[in-house]
Amino acid sequence: MRRDEPSPAEERVREAYTRGEVADFRDGADDSADGTSWGPERTVRAGFLRRLLLTGETDDGVIPALRMSGARISGALDLAGADVPCPVRFHACHFDQVLVVEAARTRQLDLTASVLPGLRGARVRMAGALHLTASRFSGPVRLAGARVAGPVLAEEAHLEAAEGPALRLDTAHIENDLWAPGLRATGLVTMEGARVDGTLNLRDAALARPGETCLSGTGLTVGSGVVAPRLVTDGEIRLSGARVTGSLDLTGARLVRRGGKAVRADNLTVGADLRATRARAEGCVDLRGATITGQLDLAHAELSNDKGVLALRLSSCTAAELSLREAEPIRGLVSLQNARFDLLVATPGVWPEVVKLDGLRYAALAPHLPARERLPLLKRAEDGFVPESYTQLAAAYSGVGDDVAAREVGLARQRHHRSTQPRYARAWGYLQDAAVGYGYRPLRAAAWLALLLAVGTLVFGLHHPPALDAGKAPVFNPFVYTLDLLLPIVDFGQAKAVNPHGGYQWLSYGLIAAGWLLATTVVAGITRTINRR
Repeated sequence: MRRDEPSPAEERVREAYTRGEVADFRDGADDSADGTSWGPERTVRAGFLRRLLLTGETDDGVIPALRMSGARISGALDLAGADVPCPVRFHACHFDQVLVVEAARTRQLDLTASVLPGLRGARVRMAGALHLTASRFSGPVRLAGARVAGPVLAEEAHLEAAEGPALRLDTAHIENDLWAPGLRATGLVTMEGARVDGTLNLRDAALARPGETCLSGTGLTVGSGVVAPRLVTDGEIRLSGARVTGSLDLTGARLVRRGGKAVRADNLTVGADLRATRARAEGCVDLRGATITGQLDLAHAELSNDKGVLALRLSSCTAAELSLREAEPIRGLVSLQNARFDLLVATPGVWPEVVKLDGLRYAALAPHLPARERLPLLKRAEDGFVPESYTQLAAAYSGVGDDVAAREVGLARQRHHRSTQPRYARAWGYLQDAAVGYGYRPLRAAAWLALLLAVGTLVFGLHHPPALDAGKAPVFNPFVYTLDLLLPIVDFGQAKAVNPHGGYQWLSYGLIAAGWLLATTVVAGITRTINRR
């Protein structure tokens, strides 16, 4: 047989092509991974296939199609820049060399269950679907800048790359779904700047690139949602600046990059919920600057990182709700700086010893717990005394009508602030605390007023101060006189009619000063209560 003459196997392919049928070379349950052992009876030269696709003739009225099963493709099938007018299907085939479709125009490419050393398809234009289901690649799959009108189907595909990305979809545009449940990739999967108009499905996928980035989706846009429950990664997931119109589902995911970032998703935008219930992350989950329209759900999650390293970073993150309901205690640092949540669901036990709280804002807290259970977190904030943290907590209690807890938070705020002041200021603070609870214990002020009233009545009852004008002075009443001294606004006429001397005069001065302090405290406490109502 001359080199340009087709072999019997190739004649079968030509005949099937002209009729739009399948050339099936399979022999029972053989495996395409064993294709190197297949003989000439099922081997087709790549050059023959190229000529057939670009110049082949068909029977009249028959739509041609290249459909092959169980064949070995020898040589390099290079269709770069070609215009392939018919569908191309290689089912359970074995390629000796990399398949090249760079800048080609095709209707459809199906590599289901095939084995290839790689695929070069940068800037390919595909009018239909790209099938990679159950295919195995021992080298990189390069589809940067590709445009696929149909879905990309890569369910249970296996990708390996000793060097470079295992799968490269940078700036690609998939006008349908990217469907890859059960995908296995050893090496980098990169989709930077890519656009998926439908759903990105990575359910049960496993991506491995230990110590480095295993999935890079910086600037990725997904028109529907990201479905990735039970995703397993060994390496960093990078979604910086990505935009997901629907939900992002990481339920039950296992994300590992110990000591580094398991998820880097700064400035991520999610149009619905970000669900990571029962997820386990060994490494930092970094969502700083993220905007999540719905719920950020970390219920039952387990987040951890090395000691002294961030495990959860939500600084400047915005979400309708942050839920850590029944989550495991977080091991590592947590940053909530300048975050905004309408509802924050977390028990005190979920937070680690160090939490960054500066600038955190929330409208409500759940579950509703006594203030004494939530206050310890504010005391151990990494930023030290953060007044806004106390203000936020007090406002949350006031919002549900728990004024007692709100006052307790306000008092704790003053006491924490006192611990940061110089010694002389702390002494004055202790006095205010003991006397009136910094104004948050108005009944204590009333009790002090009653005590001072009793003392003044007793002392001045035993030692009447002399009258200024005996002929005009009213009858002295020690109770009314003491009351006149203690109440700064009310004037009963007793204080102006007498003139105490010596120690009694100093006692009257003390009662006047105490009266101003205590009476204004009582008024402030009453006013605060009325305003909250």
